[in-house]
Amino acid sequence: MVSWGAWAFALEVPGKPSGRVSDETGTLKPNEIVALNQELEVFENETSNQIAVLLISSLEGENLEDFSIRLAEKWKIGQKGKNNGVILLIAKKDRKLRIEVGYGLEGALPDALAGSIIRNEIAPLLKNGLFYEGIDAGVKAIMAATKGEYQALPEKGKRSSSGPWWAFIPFFVIFGFVVFSSFLGRKRRYYSGGSRGWHAGSAGP
Repeated sequence: MVSWGAWAFALEVPGKPSGRVSDETGTLKPNEIVALNQELEVFENETSNQIAVLLISSLEGENLEDFSIRLAEKWKIGQKGKNNGVILLIAKKDRKLRIEVGYGLEGALPDALAGSIIRNEIAPLLKNGLFYEGIDAGVKAIMAATKGEYQALPEKGKRSSSGPWWAFIPFFVIFGFVVFSSFLGRKRRYYSGGSRGWHAGSAGP
């Protein structure tokens, strides 16, 4: 349970913008915001899925997941009854980002895939200061994932391997637990879509 004192000093969630891209840091150029908005509008018209992007300066000490969930609940991205919305949240000074996914898209964009998009598409570009390019790459990857067209890359240093069937028992046990837990948690409209800093997973400089 979160104490009243914790909520009293929680970072204020900004109001839902009229467009699909909100930059409170002044990082993106006006034409870049226009280009992203147009891209997201076309995608929404074609699929009914909604994607929103928010850049903030800092979380001011608040937990990334807590803030992104409050953001998702306030903005209510996605069509009513479908929960088919995605929010890409970037905290610039903290070097943290997160993809928050509506339950309607959890099958197309599970945590592992969202994490791969952050790790392979967005973070490398943000690390080099290329914010528009990183956001655009992330948005395109999210779009592709919702259409079943995004293939996650294997992590560096990992090899595919095979073994006896009983070696996969722990996987099925964990998978069953996750599925069962998802039914218990349906009251929440969004689930964790992966979060990571863009310096090899660290939030530090």
